[in-house]
Amino acid sequence: MGAILANHELGLVDDKIKDAVVEACKELMEGKHLEHFPIDMIQGGAGTSVNMNANEVIANRALEIMGKEKGQYEFCSPNDHVNMAQSTNDAYPSAMHIGLYITHFEVREALEKLIASFEDKEKEFSGIIKMGRTQLQDAVPMTLGQSFGAFASAMKHELRRLDKASRELLYINMGATAIGTGITAEPGYAEACIYHIRKISGWDLKLAYNLIEATHDTSCMVAYSSALRSISIRLSKICNDLRFLSSGPRTGIAEINLPPKQPGSSIMPGKVNPVIPEVVNQICFKVIGNDLTITLASEAAQLELNVMEPVLVHSLTESCNWITRGFNTLRVECIDGISANPEHCRNMVEHSIGIVTALKPYIGYALSTEIAKEALETGGSVY
Repeated sequence: MGAILANHELGLVDDKIKDAVVEACKELMEGKHLEHFPIDMIQGGAGTSVNMNANEVIANRALEIMGKEKGQYEFCSPNDHVNMAQSTNDAYPSAMHIGLYITHFEVREALEKLIASFEDKEKEFSGIIKMGRTQLQDAVPMTLGQSFGAFASAMKHELRRLDKASRELLYINMGATAIGTGITAEPGYAEACIYHIRKISGWDLKLAYNLIEATHDTSCMVAYSSALRSISIRLSKICNDLRFLSSGPRTGIAEINLPPKQPGSSIMPGKVNPVIPEVVNQICFKVIGNDLTITLASEAAQLELNVMEPVLVHSLTESCNWITRGFNTLRVECIDGISANPEHCRNMVEHSIGIVTALKPYIGYALSTEIAKEALETGGSVY
C-alpha cells in the first residue's frame, strides 16, 4: 500500500488505480483472501513466489473493485502497477521486518505476564526459608521467594535484550529494488514509500542507511533470534529447577508442588509428572535449534542478495510463536498454581550442615569444618 501511495504522489499512477489497489491492500490487512495464497513459506527464489502471489491477488482484487474482470492486466497489472518501483528483494525483506515487529509485541506481552507471575510468587514465598544448593549439594540458606525473584530478574534482563534487538527491525530497504541501487524507482520514491508505510503502521520505520548492504544483510534477524535463544536457555534452566524442586513427592526435594495436570504413567498408579515444565523445555530446545537454521541461512548470503531468507523468516516466526505459547502455558498452567511446603523446607535447613557457613566469620574455617564433619557423622544438627 505504501508503494502505490508513493507512486501516486509522484504522478506515476492515476487515482482510479491507486484507490482500487489501496482498497485491495486494506482487505488483505483485514485477513481476507488468504485462501488465494497457496505458496509454501520455504521456497527458492528469495521470496519471489510469495511476492508475486501477493501482487497478483492485489491486482485481480483491484480489477474487481474497478469493475473489470480478473486478468485484465492492461487496466491494473501485478507487475507494472502493483509492483511498480519494487523488487522482491526490497518488498520481501521489508515485509519480513514488519511482520516480525508485529509478532514481537505478542512475545513481549506474554513474557511480561510471566515475569509478573514470578514476582507474585517471590512475594508469596518471601517468608519461606530453604536451602540453596550448588552442584546439587547443600550450600547456604535462602528464601524460596529469592529463587522466584531470581527467575523474574533473569527474564527481565532477557526482555531488555529482546527489545533492543526488535528496534533494528524498524530499518527497512524499500526503494532498494533489485540490489540496492534503486533502479526503476523514481527519485524521492524511497523516502515517500517509507513515509506512507510509517503513517499506515504508526511505527517509526526508517530507511536503511545503506540499501546495498540492507538488501543482502539479515543480521537484525540473527540478533533477534539470538535474543530468543538466550531467553530459551535461561527459561529451560528455570524449568529444570522447577522439576528438581518439585521432585518427589516422598523421596525427592519436594520443596514446591506443581499443579497436577495429567496421570503420569500408564503402569504406575498415582504418579504425576511435571509435564508443563517438560513441554516448555522442549519448546526451548526447538527455538535454540531454529537459531542455528537462522544463522546458517544468514551466512548463506552471496554478493548482493540472500536467497535463503524464506527459511530464515519461517524459522524465526515459528520461534516467536512457540516461545509465546510457552510463556503463556508455563504461567497459566504451572507458575500461577505453584504451592510450597514450608515446614519441609525449614526442616531441611535445620538438618543441613550448610548453615555452619554462618559461623565461619566467628569461629574460623577449621573449627566450622570440624563441626560440620561431626554433624555429618552423627546425624546431629550443627547447633
